[in-house]
Amino acid sequence: MRNTSDCLPDITLVDQHGRNVSLASLKGKPVLFDFIYTNCPGPCLLLTAQMKQVANRLGPKLGTEARIVSITVDPEHDHPAQLLAYANKQGADVSGWLFLTGTPEQIEDVMARFNVIRKREADGTVDHVLEFFLVDANGRALLQYIGQKAEPDRVASDVERAAAREPLAAGDGAN
Repeated sequence: MRNTSDCLPDITLVDQHGRNVSLASLKGKPVLFDFIYTNCPGPCLLLTAQMKQVANRLGPKLGTEARIVSITVDPEHDHPAQLLAYANKQGADVSGWLFLTGTPEQIEDVMARFNVIRKREADGTVDHVLEFFLVDANGRALLQYIGQKAEPDRVASDVERAAAREPLAAGDGAN
């Protein structure tokens, strides 16, 4: 990615357990971000399944050396209880993986840092963000992955390399 903005700003969102989480507090470890919504009929489920594979591959490193953060693009409906139910249903309520919500303005601010926007279709459904993003320990975007083209093993390897502060190169679904 060619984005130099701080992707871990001092914005406080709320996690799936109702706790406040400042994105700035996540600095110090790489973070893998995606944007989902809990009543999505398909694409978000696929992204979450991919993230779960990455989480499984990272094992005990998730939480200690890196984090995964899923932010809702539908904060009007996705409150902590919905996020927790979604995480549990997907088998994703694990240590080191946060599901976050906030005000629409906060969500839009965070999304803008990744050069993505939140919008609704004419029928009221939320438009999907099919990419996910690796951010370094300083909050700078390193890689953008194209949803289904990204191999979970490669993504997990990139996260591990970012945690070790090794250089990364785009490829295999990453830009």
